[in-house]
Amino acid sequence: MKSARLHRLFNPQTGRCFDVAIDHGFFNEASFLAGIEDLPAAVRTLVAAAPDAIQLTVGQAPHLQSLPVRPKPALVLRTDVANVYGNRLPRALYSRTIADPVGQALRLDAACVVVNLFRIPDQPEVADQCIQNILTLKPACDAAGMPLMIEPLVFQPNEKAGGYMVDGDPQKIIPLVRQAVELGADIIKADPTDDVSLYHKVVETAGGVPVLVRGGGRVSDEVILQRTADLLAQGARGIVYGRNIIQHPKPAAMTRALMAVLHENASPAQAAKLLA
Repeated sequence: MKSARLHRLFNPQTGRCFDVAIDHGFFNEASFLAGIEDLPAAVRTLVAAAPDAIQLTVGQAPHLQSLPVRPKPALVLRTDVANVYGNRLPRALYSRTIADPVGQALRLDAACVVVNLFRIPDQPEVADQCIQNILTLKPACDAAGMPLMIEPLVFQPNEKAGGYMVDGDPQKIIPLVRQAVELGADIIKADPTDDVSLYHKVVETAGGVPVLVRGGGRVSDEVILQRTADLLAQGARGIVYGRNIIQHPKPAAMTRALMAVLHENASPAQAAKLLA
């Protein structure tokens, strides 16, 4: 029953979700470890701040699930590993799912699994691998009642913006979001458009599938709070932020500030007071 797990992700009063992503160590990039070098401590800090969910890998999920606390953020399990984020790309790129992803998610009591759908310039083979991953995951998720979150991710050319630099062009984001919906996503995790006022078009193309917005690179407190409020006003059902939480000097306070924007309709200025 997917609805039971979805209820663990989305706040029943607001219908929104804040998923804190700290699965970055999966991708073998040293810079991605900033703020999560001591991951058990990072998990404990986040649990105390009480977001709706925490996104982890199979090797790190026990740090969340073994904590004897109630209530506890839901687990979103990352199911795929890739080597596409470096400033210099390797000769051969890949995106691979873990073995028995849904079985492992069930044993870890995950509320959802997440998988990428990459669009990388001149790398159609990686897109094909992503689609194959999703085609395999979808029926297994349906059979087990496990919600499937798909992450459509449009990259800029690596020679222009190497590393984890996404493309905010709505003409690229929208069709990839639609493809993710067509492939059977229960939840979409998508990048913000460069012009946030156009994000309602992303929400519309998802056709009722809830859209959570990725946070991207680290920005100022004022920018992330205002952007979040603007995206929610455009119809986004929540956020999936990582570096803007884990690399913040006060990760718990930033979590609480963003939760206030999501679930209490706090203005960015009101939420910023929680960071003092």
